[in-house]
Amino acid sequence: MQSLGAIATATILLTAIQACSENNNEPPAPTDTKDTALQAAITAYVDNAVIPTYKTMADEAILLSNLCGQARDCFIAGDIDAANNHISLACQHWTASREAWELSEAWLYGAAADYNIDPHIDSWPLDRTALVALLSNSSMMQNIGNGGAEWVSANLGYGLLGFHAIEYMIYELSSDGLTSSPRNLSHPFDDGTTVTDNHMIYMAAVAEDLRNQCVRLEASWAGMSNITAEKQNILTEAELEPTRNYGEDMKNAGRAGSSYQSLTLAAQQLIQGCIDIVDEVNTQKIGRPNSGTSTEDKSYIESPYALNSVVDFADNIRSVRNAYEGIDNTSSVSDYIATVAPDVDTQVRNLIDECISKIEAIPEPFANHATGNEADAAMESLGNLSNALAKVNTTLLQN
Repeated sequence: MQSLGAIATATILLTAIQACSENNNEPPAPTDTKDTALQAAITAYVDNAVIPTYKTMADEAILLSNLCGQARDCFIAGDIDAANNHISLACQHWTASREAWELSEAWLYGAAADYNIDPHIDSWPLDRTALVALLSNSSMMQNIGNGGAEWVSANLGYGLLGFHAIEYMIYELSSDGLTSSPRNLSHPFDDGTTVTDNHMIYMAAVAEDLRNQCVRLEASWAGMSNITAEKQNILTEAELEPTRNYGEDMKNAGRAGSSYQSLTLAAQQLIQGCIDIVDEVNTQKIGRPNSGTSTEDKSYIESPYALNSVVDFADNIRSVRNAYEGIDNTSSVSDYIATVAPDVDTQVRNLIDECISKIEAIPEPFANHATGNEADAAMESLGNLSNALAKVNTTLLQN
């Protein structure tokens, strides 16, 4: 899934600046009260939502990578039982890292977009045709064995990387497709293919690459000096050190050196990130399988092997809640909007809750219910939430 968030964000912010220029030749100077409120909101957003979410994602991705490597080693050594135990644990950490990722998708701008991390780790569906060709190519498999994460990162397409490639390797569906469980490596894949050493070598390399990208996200927002020595070493060895501290850049909005000319523009960036993911869940994640007519549309199912689609969608909207309302009663953009446009704030809060409820009403497997009434109802609510969030951005500009 390649994010359009960066493009959409740039468009709305440019539009906001142009609109102000037409009226006053410069953006309106916010009041001290507004600046104070938005400064507290942006600081809490970065420190209490963005950075902790990415930290959890990176921590869990490290554990996932370690377990995939151990499963590979045990499998190649002939200890299938031990390999299966590692795979079962790997599924737990895939789920935990995946949850944190979905809870971060309201802020896909910044490092996730600038470093192409979003499409790198979260493209779907898995390119199974290319995977079959890869696993049977002795030269490429030797390169993966020797080059590991760095080689797959530089040489494989997005359809062979990230969460969903690992998901395919470590989960298996029941024969009726209605339940999912950790893969038993003695079982064939659904196409009849037997698990081989090459599968395990590929899986471990992709998991290591996922680990690297997740750590890079945390470091990009927290700063290299604020992550563990282990994580610093991971990024240094992979030559993935971030070139910018996105957290400090956003918290310093309106000050010299920040890419944000004002706190209002930083707050609008936050809200546009929310709009982008709401629209993506509506028109792409649910919308393409729901309304599309092509085979590609119908197979555009996120997390189909773990049967995690509906959880993914709901967590995306929870990321909107965390961004807009804040976490643990900290300062938020919602707090400010409630003082200048309480009806707008109430509408957004209610629609966030409504969207989560209606998404969670969609049964799994999502592939069997993408065209059902529940999906239709969720899409209607998501469209309303997008419109309400657009009112927030207008309110930020005008008040």
